[in-house]
Amino acid sequence: MPSITSSNLANAIVKLVAADALPALMGNLVMGNLVNRDFEPSLAKAGDTVNVPVPPSLVANNIAEGGSVVSQNPSLGNAQIVLNTHAEATFQIPDVTKVVSVPDLLKLYMEPAIVALAEKVETDLLNLASSFTANSPLGAAATPLTEQIIDDAETALFNAKVPASMQKYLVVDAAGYSALRQNARFSEYSKAGDAGLKALIDGSIGRLKDFYVLRSQFVKKSGAPTTTYNLAFAKNALGLAIRRLPQPLPGTGAIAEYAELGNFGVRVVMSYQPDTLSQQFTVDILYGAGVLRNNHAVQVRS
Repeated sequence: MPSITSSNLANAIVKLVAADALPALMGNLVMGNLVNRDFEPSLAKAGDTVNVPVPPSLVANNIAEGGSVVSQNPSLGNAQIVLNTHAEATFQIPDVTKVVSVPDLLKLYMEPAIVALAEKVETDLLNLASSFTANSPLGAAATPLTEQIIDDAETALFNAKVPASMQKYLVVDAAGYSALRQNARFSEYSKAGDAGLKALIDGSIGRLKDFYVLRSQFVKKSGAPTTTYNLAFAKNALGLAIRRLPQPLPGTGAIAEYAELGNFGVRVVMSYQPDTLSQQFTVDILYGAGVLRNNHAVQVRS
């Protein structure tokens, strides 16, 4: 059995913090869990560009008996996402050994840092809503959402040839969600059965007009009167590219571990701060957000 040293104890502490970081982060995401995530454990730096391939379009040709095939030369599309955001949340713990021995204390320190990162990712993704111009925007500023608008949004994505098997989402702000939840056709048992009862009792809309309806506090708003840029989209409309940040230089007194799960990854760095006699923890992530398929989303304004 290896002996316990200050070195392997320090590494164990960072691993423990990293293990708690990513599940908590993903649990606080809405948009980050819905979009196309591109993650590779390769090192990158802020400003690097990630090229995301977009499938080409092909045409079906009717081949006559005795005829020959028509060769097509499709061009693979490319969407570029710049890794232009290095987001971090840092906190200090005076007595780190006490915190590690009491997991609930560690959670109290970790949660605010994780929430801060999740809010940053959500804001950047939802700020892209006004970039979707291939489909005509629906709704109007300072006007409640209606059944007709949601129906038109689904029709727009159908006409854009979004595959029927691909899940579609509608992310709205609190006022938009409330307006939809009060629609009698969706929120009463006599009209919508169990789904209406769930909306009335649990407050959850669930699925509506083939959209999974969710709400977020970070839906983009601008102008006067205020325009709210709710977004109806399929997964491949937006991309979130994430790359690893490098390890600290050896001998600098900092230890880092990676927390990676599926197509998501963050770095956790622990260092000692002599001015405060505390251990400092930094949870950070390098990412970029961008539009992949402009016609796979539509603005739903309110």
